[in-house]
Amino acid sequence: MAFLMDTCVWIDVHEGLLAPADVEALTQGDDVFMSPVTLAELRFGAEVTRNPATRMRRLAALQLLERKPLLQIDGATGVIFGSLAAQIKARGRQHRYRVHDLWLASQAVQHSCRLLTRNGHDFEDVPGLSLVLYQLARRKP
Repeated sequence: MAFLMDTCVWIDVHEGLLAPADVEALTQGDDVFMSPVTLAELRFGAEVTRNPATRMRRLAALQLLERKPLLQIDGATGVIFGSLAAQIKARGRQHRYRVHDLWLASQAVQHSCRLLTRNGHDFEDVPGLSLVLYQLARRKP
């Protein structure tokens, strides 16, 4: 089963908190996909930083990630998104502040992908989502 990566995975790799070999171990060699949502979040993060050197590093990393296989967002994704948001709301949970996460989850459900993240609380109530969680190693002081 393929994997869709949450944005935090790419940030952790870029920041050196997660090694590419760790991602390989977590995904066990299965196919790995990007989302347009992740590209948007990463581009936003690059453009809003005030530090020019940080902006350049982030944009360079983004260019590399743009080469990864991309899952498209289409009409079926939108239908799944609407259904997931309604189900979450019906359970009394908030869905509005989680729009990006719900798009990622919708893509993962649509394409039968597992979603790799360290932010389980963002996705734990999404019906039908196959979630794979990781934790960062604690740094010694």
